Amino acid sequence: MDRPSTPPPSPLPSSAGSSSLISTVAVIGLGTMGTGIAEVLVRAGREVVGVDVSEAAVLRAGAALEAATARAVERGRVTEDERRAALARFRASCDLNDAAGADLVIEVVPEDYDLKHEVFTALDAVVRPTAVLATGTNALSVTRLAADSAHPERVLGLHFFNPAPAMKLVEVVSSVLTAPSAVAAVTELAHELGKEPVAVGDRPGFVADGLLFGYLNQAAAMFESRYATREDIDAAMRLGCGLPMGPLALLDLIGVDTAHTVLEAMYAASHDRLHAPAPVLGQLAAAGLTGRKAGRGFYTYEAPGSATVVADAATPAGDASAAGGREVRSVGVAGSGTMASGIAEVFAKAGYQVVLAARSQEKAEAATGRIAKSLARSVDKGRLTAEERDAALGRLVPAASLDAFAEVDLAVEAVAEDLEVKRRLFATLDKVCKPGAVLATTTSSLPVVACARATSRPQDVIGMHFFNPAPAMKLVEVVRTVLTADDAHATVREVCARLRKHPVDCHDRAGFIVNALLFPYLNNAVKMVEEHYASPDEIDAAMKLGGGYPMGPFELLDVVGLDVSLAIERVLHREFRDPGLAPAPLLEHLVAAGCLGRKTGRGFREYAKA
Repeated sequence: MDRPSTPPPSPLPSSAGSSSLISTVAVIGLGTMGTGIAEVLVRAGREVVGVDVSEAAVLRAGAALEAATARAVERGRVTEDERRAALARFRASCDLNDAAGADLVIEVVPEDYDLKHEVFTALDAVVRPTAVLATGTNALSVTRLAADSAHPERVLGLHFFNPAPAMKLVEVVSSVLTAPSAVAAVTELAHELGKEPVAVGDRPGFVADGLLFGYLNQAAAMFESRYATREDIDAAMRLGCGLPMGPLALLDLIGVDTAHTVLEAMYAASHDRLHAPAPVLGQLAAAGLTGRKAGRGFYTYEAPGSATVVADAATPAGDASAAGGREVRSVGVAGSGTMASGIAEVFAKAGYQVVLAARSQEKAEAATGRIAKSLARSVDKGRLTAEERDAALGRLVPAASLDAFAEVDLAVEAVAEDLEVKRRLFATLDKVCKPGAVLATTTSSLPVVACARATSRPQDVIGMHFFNPAPAMKLVEVVRTVLTADDAHATVREVCARLRKHPVDCHDRAGFIVNALLFPYLNNAVKMVEEHYASPDEIDAAMKLGGGYPMGPFELLDVVGLDVSLAIERVLHREFRDPGLAPAPLLEHLVAAGCLGRKTGRGFREYAKA
């Protein structure tokens, strides 16, 4: 039997690298993403045909464009004439044949391969041979869609991020079949739209979602295990990492069903357990609880499509733990480093009498001097009055020995992240501190219960993990062990309220909330570089522009310190025994070479010496 003949390639002209050839764009699928892409295009001067099988979706898209452009006028971003011109460039239809004149077609129908293949097959019979066909998928194979198309060389991925008008990143995904001229055309178009295109290869999740969805999946699993509440998980990542949204709220925005589909595709490609969808995602999707669009997902919303969260059966009924705490008037802070100084400053500003104990009087006074400089800067910036500064300094007492903690009500340990060092210190606190004093460790990765067992009063020991810099960061992870007394926990919650910090409760396991979610994400970013899938610059740009992250993963690794990051990742791997948590070899090699980040002048990037 003769093999079927291969269709001749589309006659894409060599000048297709110029987006001036892309004057008319068809957007297939007028959900939130399709409508957002249409808005971006019409505001940039392109003629847009929006197509959807649902007449209701067509009407909603028109109304959404009207509202969005009206807001742009109100905010002074466009004039009324520009708004009217943009709206005149958009027409919506339920007939795919209306896409016939498009130079570029962007498909953003639901993440279902058969549905997308059906759309592409229909488009092959409708559009001109010179038209470029782009899929908005973030999970399915662009290569497979291209191979199943009549003209594979014109098929590529064009992945916008939600909300499309606001997010700057566009991932341009080419397969081995895609013509370079098609890639050049859409890349130039993305620049003209005011976006930042990043070229990536074809694999599930690409760069941004490849990192983002693993992190979201772990957050869903953390919630499912009842390790922490949805509110505490989301608050921890917003306040501890500066993220624009917590992971569970973001899953509701993206769509729980969409997240499940993406993770299924990622797991099929990688077999990494970190990408195996958390069962709760499948259960919510099967129940139709798909997030904001359904009115209920991890949270409950005022109405389908609303962003307003309303109380439900899982909403905390007030802070019962704030009652019944022990009285705290004086605090001891053990340590003389940056973290200890910052914590002591926080307590002193909140009105507590503070004893700062170091290994020598000289070190304690040096730490107090750093606090004085920090308080002076706060006065210069108008955050404190001179009187408040003087009062805070007057509440600070430097000491050369833990013996000075004899009368404190709360002792906070902030020494080196070394378990034996901490255990010896807690054994000393046990002897020195008065009965009933709460003993807290600021560890970020070590077992709190090991510190507790070094004392004769484990019921008084708790984790109180501040974030650096302590005066600025609002989050405190409050870590209960199986031995921590209720009133010790309530005491720390009460103290956090007086410090104007946001406490989140979690149990005593490696990484607590923030590091347990943050460092696997960082580790996966390193693996992407190891696999030559993307560069550190491309990955950092993708996460900042596509995810709204304040820093890219490699910027953050270099700031935290590669040695510190490696130590935390080893702790997580040892605790959970998951092969996917094993530190990336590239990270281990850089640490072995002494390339530790900004503090050594070289990590994933090189830095000018101070």
